Amino acid sequence: MEFDILTICYLLGSVTFILGLKMLSNPAKARRGNLIAAFGMSIAIFATIFLYRDDEGNRLHNYAWIFGGILIGGTIGTLAAKKIKMTAMPEMVSMFNGMGGACAALISVVEFHHIYRSYLSQSNLQHTIALQEHGWFLSELIIIFAGLVIGSVSFAGSMIAWGKLNGKIKDFAFKGQHIVNILVLLAIISLSVLTIVNIRTSPTDSIFSINFLYLVFFLALLYGVLFVMPIGGADMPVVISILNSFTGVAAACGGFLYNNKVMLTGGILVGAAGTLLTILMCKAMNRSLGNVLIGSFGGGSAAAVKKQQGAYKEITLSDAAVVMAYAEKVMIVPGYGLAVAQAQHACHDLEKILTDRGIDVKYAIHPVAGRMPGHMNVLLAEADVSYDQLEEMEQANEEFPSTDVVLILGANDVVNPAAKTDPSSPIYGMPILDVELAKAIIVNKRTMKPGYAGIENELFFAKKTSMLFGDAKKVLQDLIAEIKQL
Repeated sequence: MEFDILTICYLLGSVTFILGLKMLSNPAKARRGNLIAAFGMSIAIFATIFLYRDDEGNRLHNYAWIFGGILIGGTIGTLAAKKIKMTAMPEMVSMFNGMGGACAALISVVEFHHIYRSYLSQSNLQHTIALQEHGWFLSELIIIFAGLVIGSVSFAGSMIAWGKLNGKIKDFAFKGQHIVNILVLLAIISLSVLTIVNIRTSPTDSIFSINFLYLVFFLALLYGVLFVMPIGGADMPVVISILNSFTGVAAACGGFLYNNKVMLTGGILVGAAGTLLTILMCKAMNRSLGNVLIGSFGGGSAAAVKKQQGAYKEITLSDAAVVMAYAEKVMIVPGYGLAVAQAQHACHDLEKILTDRGIDVKYAIHPVAGRMPGHMNVLLAEADVSYDQLEEMEQANEEFPSTDVVLILGANDVVNPAAKTDPSSPIYGMPILDVELAKAIIVNKRTMKPGYAGIENELFFAKKTSMLFGDAKKVLQDLIAEIKQL
């Protein structure tokens, strides 16, 4: 009876994950979807703690350790989520994702030792041989090493991504690094296969197998570091996305090991969603998935090439207010600078004032604007911006030729024409927002400092472009005041 209830709880949890993921596609329902999925996870966790029984009918024990971990982890997670600034959200996502990968890797280590303790002792050797003949033993070993490798890569890579996003770790690459990456990956696969073969042929040779297990563990961590270190600039959203999918796959491996349906379902959903998002990000960045996997893309600031761009021109607040107030169509391009200034609410206020004057206002959203996939969508949703006013890159590019004014708020690399015109640029080939096709361009930045990719933006020196310097929030508030006086 308890087993039936546990199965129902797992089924309920799986359904809530699917519903929650579906609702996350709509900003208006995203918060509710997140709560529904969290509720389903809570049911699955507590059902496992109180209803699960092993093959011998024993319940879980060590409740003090279990609930102590839940209390400590829950407290840290809650405080971190409440105190985190929107600008640091990508860093938090990377860190939390890395913790998931670490958990999956540790599960594999624990289960590997569990096999030796339970099945590879001399007294259970005949039982082990019987399991081998049925193929179950081999499949479990493969899953253990898959979870170990993928989880370790996700953990190490996410920690490097976290450091790079908060500026503590700089991009690093050396000549022939791609070859080294491939060699390390081949070594991981070879050692994993060798260890599995050794266990099947010499199951009592535990010293060899355990030593090789930890060697694979170390090499996977090393590969995670080498995989992310050379990647920088506007490519970071792709990295976050693929590491997220890695964690999902590693969690699914844990679900296989424990025959836990809800853990398996959750891992598959995260892995599949992350993989699809990675493919979309690669398309948006004009990168191949194969290049992502071997860490062969993404020049950082070291690849920047400075050129004489000429002089830029500034525009006053009053002139900017006149240009926007008497336009028929305005397109707002949000970027990381908007997040830094926490100016999303002021931006929404400007949009409402312009809309009240009969002006058509839309937001042009580049897929990799900000520091993680969907960063701008989350930011604007927080300010209650209507989802209908957000236009994806392809839609926006069709409307720029008929746009009177484009207001760029802290975006840089995603509007840089060098991606189309300069083969020597590290962002060459990346699809961008074609803002230069609009009749007038107003760019709000704090300074003329280059963007995250470390290169100057030739758009800022174009004849159509006017620079409006200052903190985005303060500038937008002053711009609103100027428009009200017209």
